[in-house]
Amino acid sequence: MKLTSEKLFQLNSKKNNLKFSVTVTLKKNVLDPQGKVVFNTLENLGIENLKSIRQGKYFQIEINEEDKTKAENKVDEMCKKLLVNLIIEDYKIDKI
Repeated sequence: MKLTSEKLFQLNSKKNNLKFSVTVTLKKNVLDPQGKVVFNTLENLGIENLKSIRQGKYFQIEINEEDKTKAENKVDEMCKKLLVNLIIEDYKIDKI
């Protein structure tokens, strides 16, 4: 079977794709009104034994890069430039 150059490109680009998850949460000392509303609502619905609820954001990022370190650095740069408010939020990057 002969592969076209387009098919070869697609196969190679899939090989170079790395996936990362980014979890963004409010810093511990930052008030979380949305988390508080969810907490109160769940209690009103009869859910017991809740200690706390904090809300956050989750991103899945796929990047076309062979080098894992370079890819992770790019994701970190994305977080610092746009995805995370570094004043009130923390973030964690995981390769998936």
